[in-house]
Amino acid sequence: MLGAAVLWSTGGLFIKWNNLTPLELSCGRSLFAFVTVALLTRHEGLRLNATTAVAAVLYAALLLLFVIATKLTTAANAIFLQYTAPVYILLLEPLFFKEKYRAADFVVVAACVAGMSLFFVGRLRAQDVEGNLAALGSGVCFAVFFLLLRSRRAREVNRASSVIYGSLLLFLVTLPALVRGAEKIDARNLAVVAYLGVVQIGFAYTLLTLGIARGVRSLDAGVIGYVEPVLNPVWVFLVLGERPSRWAILGGAIIIAAVLAHTLWKAKRRAVET
Repeated sequence: MLGAAVLWSTGGLFIKWNNLTPLELSCGRSLFAFVTVALLTRHEGLRLNATTAVAAVLYAALLLLFVIATKLTTAANAIFLQYTAPVYILLLEPLFFKEKYRAADFVVVAACVAGMSLFFVGRLRAQDVEGNLAALGSGVCFAVFFLLLRSRRAREVNRASSVIYGSLLLFLVTLPALVRGAEKIDARNLAVVAYLGVVQIGFAYTLLTLGIARGVRSLDAGVIGYVEPVLNPVWVFLVLGERPSRWAILGGAIIIAAVLAHTLWKAKRRAVET
């Protein structure tokens, strides 16, 4: 699980470390991810149903929006705002699974909204605002994608089918952009998209499934997952020198602290109930 989180955290650095457009980068990355995940999970079959088909579309959208966000704004803004997904899950989960809202849910939502607002404080370029909005959109897509994967129908087929076909869909949609920018495909850019597709998505997903198969608790998985948003801007700062604003750091800290505290509280409440 820790290995998966560390690999995911390198996405921001490699997305910035090239001169490809978001569409060109997404095309190459998705092709490598499609082949890698399909090969690694082929023993579970490649069947798709209606639920995982919708999840695949959402997966393609969240990948593209995150790449756009990382290209337009700082890596910290992109990853922290994508990690508002638990907020949308809290709001949508009762509607999907007919559960009740709890007061603690609204407390963490309010805290995260306050943290989100800090990303729009201070001097912002137009592309920063666009990047922040793309990151928020990525978080919404991730939340609905996650909720769909929790459904009974999604468990009837290969758990990775939405990742496989979402990657294929994104490759096909963005292929014209890559064809137009084919002259940019040099050794460095090829290495970047190969790393992002094979390692940052393919290998990381494999490590995730191995961890789950070997009995990692959902609470542990959720807590370890927060290594990704913490390390993502660190790699970009160490290699490229990109500094997020103080407001963004504060906002990100509030979001992570609120969601992490809610995760721990929810686990403790379930332990008491059982």
